[in-house]
Amino acid sequence: MTLTELLAVLAILGILILMAYPVVMPIFQKAHSTEAKMQLKHLCTLQKTYYLEHARYGPDGKSIGFEQAALEDMGGTAKYRIEVVEAGAQSFSAQAVAVVDFDGDGQMNIWEITQNCQPVEIVED
Repeated sequence: MTLTELLAVLAILGILILMAYPVVMPIFQKAHSTEAKMQLKHLCTLQKTYYLEHARYGPDGKSIGFEQAALEDMGGTAKYRIEVVEAGAQSFSAQAVAVVDFDGDGQMNIWEITQNCQPVEIVED
């Protein structure tokens, strides 16, 4: 194989990758949002357990036994920071805020959950 043939193959692969990128990107974003929803549902389950024991929702992740996975911006793999925003005797809310700008538009994806345990996307990325 000559250098010219190799360069032609690389150019064709580059074009194919550029064509596939817009199709594949939403699949990656959906996978990332699944991470956020699963973590929020887990936090909600821990909040329900805490509520049964203390007749109120836990003020933070540590008090209910939630451990944040190491974030991607700190060398880990988690793409969302999970936080309890507010908690009281009747309700709580928590958010999953992306630490990575998935589509490069400067806006971070945010999901929220309350005591109904149904994640809702607040800011789309």
